[in-house]
Amino acid sequence: MPHDHHDDFQTEPVRGLPEMLPEGEHILWQGQPHWWTLAKEALSLWWVAGYFVFLFAWRTTGGAATETWVQSATAASFFLVLGAIVCVLLILVALVQAKATVYTITNRRVAMRIGAALTMTLNLPFKHVMNATLGLRKSGHGTIALEMSPEGGMGFSYIMTWPHVRPWKMKHTQPALRCIPDAKRVAMMLSDAAETAVSVPDIQITRVPEMAAQPAE
Repeated sequence: MPHDHHDDFQTEPVRGLPEMLPEGEHILWQGQPHWWTLAKEALSLWWVAGYFVFLFAWRTTGGAATETWVQSATAASFFLVLGAIVCVLLILVALVQAKATVYTITNRRVAMRIGAALTMTLNLPFKHVMNATLGLRKSGHGTIALEMSPEGGMGFSYIMTWPHVRPWKMKHTQPALRCIPDAKRVAMMLSDAAETAVSVPDIQITRVPEMAAQPAE
């Protein structure tokens, strides 16, 4: 169970949780998003970088009709500088988001401490989890999205919980463990814990390849 030796949430009775665990409940796993994967997937880092490179190329090509290529490229370099600044800001956001987040799986529920500026904790008991989907990357990083029952999924705001949600599922928001390392192993651990906790047929972890291929929100 990975633990950070330094945490800005020292007042928490249990790391990542707002209160002590009830008797009989224990932590099986804790983790955080991988900041670089989060920047690429949730914050669309490469899409943003590509957009500014396109603007640079477009301005350079257009300006070459009335000035030299060097002069045109020099004038267009503004877009590269602006793009670099925006990308650095996105990386900083990803770092802050990853540091502030703690995902917890216990033998009874999934808990998500999320939010950098406005911190909240989502408690998702296994009895309210209808299904789960796993979007897995070749690197082993992946996102586990939880489909909640109507009584267990009320009140989840896509905007308030972003980026810790399944992309584009806005009408019925699905809380998600985003961009976690070793996601396949964590998904199976979650499935086994849910089966034991609710004593019903196993919650199926459905592999969704197209989920990983969706453009980031």
